[in-house]
Amino acid sequence: MIGQATPVMRRLALCSLLVLVVPATARAGVRVSAFYYPWYGTSTRDGAFQHWAQRGHAPPNDIASAYYPSRGLYSSSDRLVTGAQMDDMRAAGIDEVAVSWWGQGSPEDGRLAEVVAAARTDGLAVAVHLEPYDGRTVASTVADVAYLRSTFGIRIFYVYRPLDLPVADWAAAAAVLHEGGSTLFAQTALVGAAAAAGFDGVYTYDIVVYGGGKFARICSEARAVKLLCAPSVGPGYDARRGSGDPVVKPRRNGATYDSMWKMAITARADRVTITSYNEWHEGTQIEPASSGPRWRGRYRYLSYDGAWGLHGVAAERAYLTRTRYWADVFRSTSLLQLKTKAS
Repeated sequence: MIGQATPVMRRLALCSLLVLVVPATARAGVRVSAFYYPWYGTSTRDGAFQHWAQRGHAPPNDIASAYYPSRGLYSSSDRLVTGAQMDDMRAAGIDEVAVSWWGQGSPEDGRLAEVVAAARTDGLAVAVHLEPYDGRTVASTVADVAYLRSTFGIRIFYVYRPLDLPVADWAAAAAVLHEGGSTLFAQTALVGAAAAAGFDGVYTYDIVVYGGGKFARICSEARAVKLLCAPSVGPGYDARRGSGDPVVKPRRNGATYDSMWKMAITARADRVTITSYNEWHEGTQIEPASSGPRWRGRYRYLSYDGAWGLHGVAAERAYLTRTRYWADVFRSTSLLQLKTKAS
């Protein structure tokens, strides 16, 4: 009701106040990045359901996710949706969108221009998450980086599973990959291999294999060889409907997310990467999830109900609100560490 502040509104107001007291230099100097997927499609807009229907699911009631989006099944080619998602991330304190990209000519490549435009309208930086598409080689990655740099002005690249390819090949191509001031992160905990391959930093992405307890060791090793450390935090993992993976990392009403953020900050991360904004198949998303109806036809979906004591509609945006809180804590803590080091 207009004029009455709900608990969620009070939380958002507090988060906004926190931003005002964190100096601009701190906000600019430390990045919080979220992995983002522009691969969804609907029958009305794209001629068929894309990704919502993977693994034999039959949308709209039966989808390849344990959760159901509060904005409904959407198309990543819908500019209104893309714009609203960028608004979400900006309000959540995220300042870099790492866009999943599957090679030149892929559907994700075709949607990249719109994502870049929407992100930059909201003041968000854009990075690319270079996925292991069929036929990817170090040589093709060199061509990809040059294309993305010249076409979209992108300078930050996260390379998923880089060590599927020879370290020597990466090292030989390092000078070309870094042309134009590009920065490349390797998805690995093998810090020495990433350094030998010529990468600038490491990130983990997989929040099941790389729990928060490993962050301190990874970041310490990265500092020792002068690499950036960008560990990945996430709310939980449930890909049973998306891929059939039986492994589940429960959200624990937000405690999983809090724990990973705390350990990333304690590890003195250079930046924090979030897995993910909207990877619905793996249940790692922080994008708002529907609070009801929990049943759609004969299929029952999970929700964020109970996260940080919130219930019903108030819980739908719980992870975005909490992201804002942790992003502000991370920035202020990083600034304090810099001041302490300088003194």
